[in-house]
Amino acid sequence: MAQHDYINRKPKSNKGSKNTAPKKPFPTIMSLAALLLVGGFAYGLWYIKHNAEPEKIEAVAKPAKTEAPKLEKPVIKPFLEEIKEHEVKVEVKEIKSKGPYQMQCASTRTRAQAEEIKAKIAFAGLIAEIRRTEGSNGVWYRVRLGPYDTLRQAESDKNKLKRVKITGCGIWGWTP
Repeated sequence: MAQHDYINRKPKSNKGSKNTAPKKPFPTIMSLAALLLVGGFAYGLWYIKHNAEPEKIEAVAKPAKTEAPKLEKPVIKPFLEEIKEHEVKVEVKEIKSKGPYQMQCASTRTRAQAEEIKAKIAFAGLIAEIRRTEGSNGVWYRVRLGPYDTLRQAESDKNKLKRVKITGCGIWGWTP
């Protein structure tokens, strides 16, 4: 048996071999596009240079010299004195509160469900009440918070409840 040394063997030449990579053709379309872009840019510059109005070019190149007016009295001192003596009148409008507000977070058919939601609200650090109401469609147990003096306070508590995954609370005017 003959031993073959595959590691030290010299590779065969690839002349005439079909495994050689074909040469890539010259990208003629891309070359033409690049030449057109460069030529168009050069033509645009030439066109601007030869068709610009010379008066405007000179006006931009050589700004007119103007001298600053010389003031005999300094303007700042009388201005500052006028400011010191000036009285500002401000009209203060009183904002009428539309409150009080309430926030209702649930309306359930059973008191047990309402108590469960009230407990979740208590874990968020807020105090809720359950109110039993009777209507044409039966008895409902409403879980509500408030009264709030401002809408901002109600929104703040609503955001606290959202952080503990209690969503769907509505804010409206207080009804005792």
